[in-house]
Formats: sequence, structure tokens, C-alpha cells
Amino acid sequence: MFKKILIANRGEIACRIIKTARKMGIATVAVYSDADRDAVHVEMADEAVHIGPSAASESYLVADKIIAACKATGAEAVHPGYGFLSERASFCEALEKQGIIFIGPKPRAIIAMGDKIESKKFANEAKVSTVPGYLDIIKDASHAEKIAGEIGYPVMIKASAGGGGKGMRIAWDKSEVRDGFERATSEARNSFGDDRVFIEKFVVDPRHIEIQVLADAHGNCIYLGERECSVQRRNQKVVEEAPSPFLDEATRKAMGEQAVALAKAVEYQSAGTVEFIVDKDRNFYFLEMNTRLQVEHPVTELITGIDLVEQMIRIAAGERLGLEQADVKLNGWAVESRLYAEDPYRNFLPSIGRLTRYRPPSEGPVGKAIIRNDTGVTEGSEISMFYDPMVAKLCTWAPTRLEAIDAMADALDAFVVDGIEHNIPFLAALMQHPRWREGRLSTGFIAEEFPDGFKPVVPADEDRDVLACVALAVELVRKERLDRLNDRLRPHTGKIRADWEVRIGDDYVPVHIDACTAHPPSKMEFRLHGEKAVTVRANWQPGDAVWDGYIGERSVKAQLRPVLNGMRIDWKGMSVTAHAMQNHVAALEKLMPVKVPPDTSKLLLCPMPGLIVSINVTVGQEVKAGETLAIVEAMKMENVLRADRDHIVSAINARIGDSLAVDAVIMEFA
Repeated sequence: MFKKILIANRGEIACRIIKTARKMGIATVAVYSDADRDAVHVEMADEAVHIGPSAASESYLVADKIIAACKATGAEAVHPGYGFLSERASFCEALEKQGIIFIGPKPRAIIAMGDKIESKKFANEAKVSTVPGYLDIIKDASHAEKIAGEIGYPVMIKASAGGGGKGMRIAWDKSEVRDGFERATSEARNSFGDDRVFIEKFVVDPRHIEIQVLADAHGNCIYLGERECSVQRRNQKVVEEAPSPFLDEATRKAMGEQAVALAKAVEYQSAGTVEFIVDKDRNFYFLEMNTRLQVEHPVTELITGIDLVEQMIRIAAGERLGLEQADVKLNGWAVESRLYAEDPYRNFLPSIGRLTRYRPPSEGPVGKAIIRNDTGVTEGSEISMFYDPMVAKLCTWAPTRLEAIDAMADALDAFVVDGIEHNIPFLAALMQHPRWREGRLSTGFIAEEFPDGFKPVVPADEDRDVLACVALAVELVRKERLDRLNDRLRPHTGKIRADWEVRIGDDYVPVHIDACTAHPPSKMEFRLHGEKAVTVRANWQPGDAVWDGYIGERSVKAQLRPVLNGMRIDWKGMSVTAHAMQNHVAALEKLMPVKVPPDTSKLLLCPMPGLIVSINVTVGQEVKAGETLAIVEAMKMENVLRADRDHIVSAINARIGDSLAVDAVIMEFA
């Protein structure tokens, strides 16, 4: 077994690998760029080596610097994690020349499976079912239009070296092919240094289901069940689960055996994932093989009890697999939510900044469930514009699917993140979505269910009552504390005022206090709307970020953030501002004028911190609704800004190459 390994990665996956290496008694070496000088993975590792500037192309993607770090520290092997150099055969070969072990497959498998065009050809030869398409290089946009017409719409335009949803576009008709081709090639060139793309038939209402395989150097190969990865946005996975609610045992076995056959055909060694597209009739087609550890590997670990990182290390060290196919048992259900630094209320645009508060839920057993949080940040960490926007991967396990989903909902409600915008509200709302809970999924799920983007969930009447109870309970505790601070006047001795109103958005919920324990209030008897009796119990104290208590028999975990004269409450995808006030104050408050936000309809604002890649119009030009105005690049993704209606451009305030902040004015309209 190795004595020391180097992790050629950063963030949560570097931390994840270090944990397993530490468990195995293996020393670890971290590498870091300027932006990651104070990162968590640097602190966790036994040693750390600086490898260059913040840009990945000058640090994490430079193989020579990784090899130099191995030599300087005596690392015998390199675990690449995922992304960066994890699927680059030339890196694997360079390590082998230096006598350093690559913890992953051999170059032949990486070459055969890492290129999407070549992998399709290889799969066809290995008798693996594949999606119809054109597997040769597409020369230009005109060639793309011709090929797409021959295959039949809709088609998927994909970067050959792609991954993570980058360099991928769907075209539903001829008009979308040219723009899709240009965007796919541009993203592929910027992200992977390879602008080759191919085109294949897009399966309507597909599911994205993948099979985890393990193979050693002695010819042994097994599959560890499947992962359902259909909940995607812009071809980027958002929520994954294992097993899939769609597969029956026969389909699972057929997919698993086909995945193993492909792995054996390519002489695969290590952990790998064979991805399939599955249609509504459970017909499955090979999509690609990822010759690395997957982001969503924890859900497989939770239902099998197998540490995939440990298996990768043992296989790389030459050990035989310690288990056979018959030993693999799927136990319970696991769900993973990817916490991204992006604003769900602004079409999920990237967000950067410092984590002023980062308080994940406690890991470990919670009732029937288990909570796991894979992360590479802590309070005070900075989310930069140089890397992927993932902050953490929150996972829950439970005996059944709905129990795992409910455990995830509670965990998300208790996950406090401040300083950046993030997608926890969307993930929390998703856990309550009927279609998700029923398992009726496809890769178009988010686009179909949220066609106009994600808006804050509007509380139903019952939810509004719950929020009102939380708001009033918080206000009573706050007032009790203020009354009893040192150097204050003597606290009141009379009965607390009984009649209150709680404003939730534009609605007022009348609440009468029947009884209230004191010093501080932990149990309160409320009557809502003059008739609905509710007992509220909680041990919340001012300063606690999460209100954890009971409204009647209902367990409620809600995040609290103070605002002027009130509290913002985030719960199950709802985000409301609540003001608890006595009746006479409420009567006056209803007379207050409403502040109207400024009109920005004649401005094009930068929707996220990013780099101006192109300005597609000129001053005085008439533009039509849907025309491209500018393209902004952020976190390795190009975002096309289009006109929402007909305009005349009156001023352009930004230039190509400018780095802009959120809401910076790019151009003005007459």
C-alpha cells in the first residue's frame, strides 16, 4: 500500500479523498493555487504545495507542476478526483514515465472512453446499444445544419471532450443549430482546449441513469447498482438518487451487465461510471463512460456501504477486488443535493463572495436517517470566479425513498449559508414538488416544471399560519430578552398583550395569545383567526440561525435572518418577511405608503459577476426581441443576454474584456 499520495484537485473532492486516505493510514499532499491558499483542503492535508496562479489553466491543469510536486514531496501516487486532469491520458502517461502511480484507469481506457466520438464507435463494436447520431467531426455550422436535418430533430450538439454540461446544446429546429454549434464549440474550446463537437438524436423525455462499476487489474469487474441523475438544469446535474425509482430488477441487471461488458472490453481498472439514456419504455442507450470518480458517488456509497475512494486506491496498488457481484446489496435509499453558488431567483446565475456564515446540519444519524455533507469550504471561505460554483454536496440516507427525501428537506431547512446567493431555496422547494416525490422524472423536469425560472414559493394558507406562529414566537422571545437585559428599567409585571397581527408579505394573520411560559417563552398557546388553537414549542434563543421546534405536532426547521422591525423566514423553498406587531401598530402600518422599485426596463444589466466575451450590437441599432445583445462568461459557462423586446440601443457602457459586477449597466435603450 502507498505511504503517501498527492491529490491533484481542490475543494470538496480533495477533502473527501483526504478523509479516506487518513482512514487508511496514508499521508496526503495537497496542491493549491493563489486563490486556494487558505482553502480547507490545504489545511486538511499533511503537506501542501503551491502550483501557480488562480486560473486553472496555470495551476491545476498544468501536469508538469503536479509531477514536480510529487517529486518534491515523495508522493508515490496521484488521485485526480474529477474534472481538471482526471480524464487526460497524457497526464496518466507522464506520471507512469516518472514511476508515479495514477489512481484511476490505464491510458488505453481513458483514450477509448474519454473521447465521446471514439467511445461511441468503441461501444458499437462492443455490441453496446447507442443513440443514433453522426460520430465524425462536424466541420462548421453549415455542416452541422446538414447533419442535424439528416438525423431528424431534436438533436443534441455535444463537445467530444465535454463534461459537466459544458459544450452541450439541444437544437429543436434548423434555426437553433447554428447558434448551438457556435456556443458548444466556444465553451468546449475555453473549458477543455478542444472544440470538436458531434451530433446525435435527442431522446424525448429521457432519463439519465448511470451504472457504477469497479474493476481491478486481475480481470474482476462488478457493478454497484445505478444512480438516477435526471434532475438537471442546462445539462448540469442538480439532484441525484440511488437507486432509481424507475428501474425494475430486470432492467437494472441488463444495464449492469452491459456496463461490465464494456468495462472488460476496454480492460478497465478502477472505479468508473457508464452513463445511459433511458426512454419511457425502459429502452436504454449508451451515452458515455466517465473514467473517473463521479461527483454523485456518495449516494452509491450510502446504499452499498462501499468506500469507492478506498477501492480506487487499493486497485491502483495492485490489490484484487475484495467482493464479488453476489456480495453487492442495495440497502435503503440515498439522495444528494448539489449546493451551488448561484442565484435561483435570477435564472441561477453564478454568485461569488465570502461565506459570512456557513453552518451545515450536523452529520450522522438523525432518527431513521443519516446525514452526510461533502464540502471543501468553511465559514470565511471565499467562492471565487475561477472554479466550479459547487459549495457542498448534501446527502441523506433512509430506509425508503420518501423518508430520504423528507430527511433532505429538513437538512436543507437547517443549512445556513450567507454572504453569497445559493440554490438552497430551490432545492428545498424541489423536495416538496409532487412530481419529484412521485419519481416521474426526465432530464427536462426542471425546464418543464419551472419554465419561467424559479420564483419564491408562495405560502398556502396553512403554511402562512405556520410562518406566523414562528414569527410571533420569535418576537416574544426577543422582547422578553430585551426586557431583562442589565441596566434596563424594571421589566413589566402585568400580563403580556394578547392580540397581535403578523404580516406575511401582503397578508395579515390575526393571532391571540392564550398562554405563554416566561423567562424565556418556550411553550405558547396561540389562537389563529379567532378559532384555530395551536401549541408552539421551541427553545430558540436570539442569535440562533435556525428555529427548530413544533407547531402543534408538526416539526418545523426554519432559517431566520433579522430585517428592520421583523424577520426573514426561509422554509421549504418559501422566503418571506414577517412582521409581528400588536393590533394598534398593525392598524397604523397598513396606512404606510409602499416603496416602488426603480424602473430598469431600459437598461441591460450584468446578471452576474463575469467577463464580457462579446458585444453583439452597436449604438443606434434597432434590435428585435430575442436577438443576442452580449455574452458574459462566468464560472466557465457562457451566458447569452438577449433582448426581451424590441429596442433601439442608445449607449454601450462596457467593452469586450471588461470584468463586471452584478447589475453593472452594459447598455442603455432609447
